Amino acid sequence: MALGNGAIGCSIPLLIAMWSGIAGAQTTAFTATYTGQGPGAATCNASFSIDGVKPSAAGSYPVFLYFVGTTETFNNASATAVIDGMAALGFVAATVEYDSGEFGGCAQISGKSSCAFNPQSSTSAISQVCAEAGADCSKGVVVGGFSQGAVIATLAKNFNSEVQAVWGMGDGVSYTQLFNLSSCLADGNRTLPSDRLRAVNGVNDEFTGDTESKQQTNMQSLTGFQCAAGSISCLQRNGSGWIIVQTGQTESGVADHCYMRDGGCFASQNSLDSDWKSGTADWELGANLEWLARFVTGHSRDPRNR
Repeated sequence: MALGNGAIGCSIPLLIAMWSGIAGAQTTAFTATYTGQGPGAATCNASFSIDGVKPSAAGSYPVFLYFVGTTETFNNASATAVIDGMAALGFVAATVEYDSGEFGGCAQISGKSSCAFNPQSSTSAISQVCAEAGADCSKGVVVGGFSQGAVIATLAKNFNSEVQAVWGMGDGVSYTQLFNLSSCLADGNRTLPSDRLRAVNGVNDEFTGDTESKQQTNMQSLTGFQCAAGSISCLQRNGSGWIIVQTGQTESGVADHCYMRDGGCFASQNSLDSDWKSGTADWELGANLEWLARFVTGHSRDPRNR
């Protein structure tokens, strides 16, 4: 049975403590490159950059990868905030560049995901990050992304069994009238089970559904989780499911495709909604990173440890 906002998730004191710890966390930056799918290609043929951050303390850590949206810079403000947050939670975390200038159908975007997540290729993004000192992918890999990056993330387990959970912003099976990704992205048509997927979209998302009803239809197709018409949250007992961000929840009153920015998609990609960055609501950054962290070995909130 689906539960509404606040039914699961970490407590407010826990989130406050978590985000208070980020500022003081000791982390180390790293960079790498990998071979991804270049413009117009159908193979892994082009070099792309990886920017990462990890705990400075000696140890072995699970891995997190993040992918920005179409035309975005791979190390923009939201990507940096995400990987800094995951490093503070004890992850080797990286934002991965890819050919973000093109958006395509299932074959094209699956190719990008395969180049990033193929564990059999020493030049894939996941192999490069897993080879980083301190990284231990056997503890689990979790993934996040925005827009096209969310699609790449949602498809990641098709190519890598170590992927445990995915958080997608602006995620969906339909992007405008041009791209129907149901054949590879809808519930049941991909390897990632829906109880390991959390999608968070704006109510006026101009790409995945610009009304609440359209958005709900899209997210129900993506996750398979059905809630009553007009629901703005359909989270399950373990926190998987979907959330529709409302205009009144954002700093600027804009809940479009880029709700994490202060002003939506017309704002700079380096201008973040302050509540999204540091708030404690289920749609905001902290709660989603903490949800991802549950699914790696040894995390105190791992459902397998309950």
